[in-house]
Amino acid sequence: MTRKQKKMLTRIGVSAVLLLAAVLIPYHGGWRFLLFFPAYFVIGWDVLWKAAKNIAHGQIFDENFLMALATVGAFCTGFFGEGEYPEAVFVMLFYQVGELFQSYAVGKSRRSISELMDIRPDFANIQRDGQLVQVDPEEVAVGDVIVIKAGERIPLDGVVLEGASAVNTSALTGESLPREVAPGDEVISGCVNQTGLLRVRVTKPFGESTVSKILDLVENSSAKKARAENFITKFARYYTPVVVIGAVLLAVFPPIFTGDGWAVWLNRALTFLVVSCPCALVVSVPLSFFGGIGGASRSGILIKGASYLELLSQSEVVVFDKTGTLTRGVFKVTAIHPEGCPEQELLETAALAESYSDHPISRSLKEACGKEVSGQRVSGTEELSGRGVRAVVDGKTVYAGNDKLMAEIGVVCRPCRKIGTVVHVAVEKRYLGHIIISDETKPDAKETISGLKAQGVKKTVMLTGDAKEVGEAVAAELGLDEVYTELLPADKVEQVEKLLQKTSPRGKLLFVGDGINDAPVLSRADIGIAMGALGSDAAIEAADIVLMDDKPSKIAAAMEISKGTLRIVRQNIWFALGVKALVLLLSAFGVSNMWEAVFADVGVLILAVLNASRALRLGKKLEK
Repeated sequence: MTRKQKKMLTRIGVSAVLLLAAVLIPYHGGWRFLLFFPAYFVIGWDVLWKAAKNIAHGQIFDENFLMALATVGAFCTGFFGEGEYPEAVFVMLFYQVGELFQSYAVGKSRRSISELMDIRPDFANIQRDGQLVQVDPEEVAVGDVIVIKAGERIPLDGVVLEGASAVNTSALTGESLPREVAPGDEVISGCVNQTGLLRVRVTKPFGESTVSKILDLVENSSAKKARAENFITKFARYYTPVVVIGAVLLAVFPPIFTGDGWAVWLNRALTFLVVSCPCALVVSVPLSFFGGIGGASRSGILIKGASYLELLSQSEVVVFDKTGTLTRGVFKVTAIHPEGCPEQELLETAALAESYSDHPISRSLKEACGKEVSGQRVSGTEELSGRGVRAVVDGKTVYAGNDKLMAEIGVVCRPCRKIGTVVHVAVEKRYLGHIIISDETKPDAKETISGLKAQGVKKTVMLTGDAKEVGEAVAAELGLDEVYTELLPADKVEQVEKLLQKTSPRGKLLFVGDGINDAPVLSRADIGIAMGALGSDAAIEAADIVLMDDKPSKIAAAMEISKGTLRIVRQNIWFALGVKALVLLLSAFGVSNMWEAVFADVGVLILAVLNASRALRLGKKLEK
């Protein structure tokens, strides 16, 4: 417990003892008021103060106002008789017990998420005057070399200069297996260096590092409210003044027409007010969404707000990018088909043309070449979007790309029956042949499609810039419903627009991409999920949901968390409204008293908060 919570617990204990003493002392009349007032003041002074302060600021109708009005009114009934002193104290006492329970539950949820996302590094080791000095990560500049010892958390993003080690990424990805790193590999902040000593050159300042972006994302996720949360906010805004007016009418008009005493109807009106307090809804609904987001984050699924968690459950169409999403994105040269030149010449020419590109296909060509590609032989490189590249190699213009590029420059190329990405090569418009580069599907890609179907997704679609044969082969292997091939980035956006028009009024379109070159489509879809985004700035910025590892199967599990969270939210809404409606009706007719009112208010709050806390455990299934 926090210090504030311990103080409240002490106040509850003191008030309870004073209440018990007041009940046991057999005094009546004015003495009775003096006996119960200390117990009431000890436990309720802050509620009265908050109510008065809010009224002064024009914020009248809240739970503090309702509790103050009801309990002070119960004391005032002493002017008409004995007064409801014990009930007034007990209502305030039980209300504060409920508030303490709520505070503890929310704090526990926040601590659980903080522990799961405890990735903020405390220091960075930097070498100064031949000695290692611990400094704040924010003081380290780009280009500085930091030293990370075994067991320490990596404080900043960078590239390994010296050393080899196993890095634990579980805090970011939920993946239990460590990742091996060596000189030249990138490491990201928030992970734990497990075995060896690493010297790392910093590539980003702390404010732009992966750990900062993730922490900012999680901390601000509550800013984007779900529709259910907005409903509760609007509901409370109109509901509270309506019930206050109803209580006033209940206290004033029935005594005039029925001839009953004023004290009877005033007591019913006060009971009506206690029942009407909407705190169970106001507290439990946001807490449920907070728990759902926290449950997902423990396995590396970062959801930017409750609104996206809610929309996830309504996904009707799921659209995938291919490379890096359903496939590994690790390309290998699987066939070389030269025409009128040696294989090595064809491969070297293609590698030189692609030498300035960092695309996976370019990297695979350079690796297959088997020797160092000299950039001094290349000039005037130009990326041709969706078609390939044009470069000047040894003074000659080289084109390397797909069928569209060859047709554009007027070169006749030979079709190939092998499945894979075909890179045609031409020098000064003379066709040299083509190279086949293949990618393989991820191990859980097929499981992903079946899992989405099980979650009620009606259609799965793949969009790719690859050749028709390649795209259709992958789609058939995974069991996708539709596939669209040979698409430029702009074509993908256009295709998503068409698919959006075909969804039902309540259905949502979910796009899953690698987060690097899919930003326009991620932004246009109802929900954008970035796949394989460990350390990708573009992914964290463009997507609504970020998967911090490379497993598309987590999308179906995230949908399950979304549906489970909304199920808990609906349970709390119907339970709270149902109990309150029943007890409000009974209190208006005098069937229920202040004790039932206490249960309808604080009892419902406690049960709703307990139910809401279940949302935090929904993510445990992902850890299996």
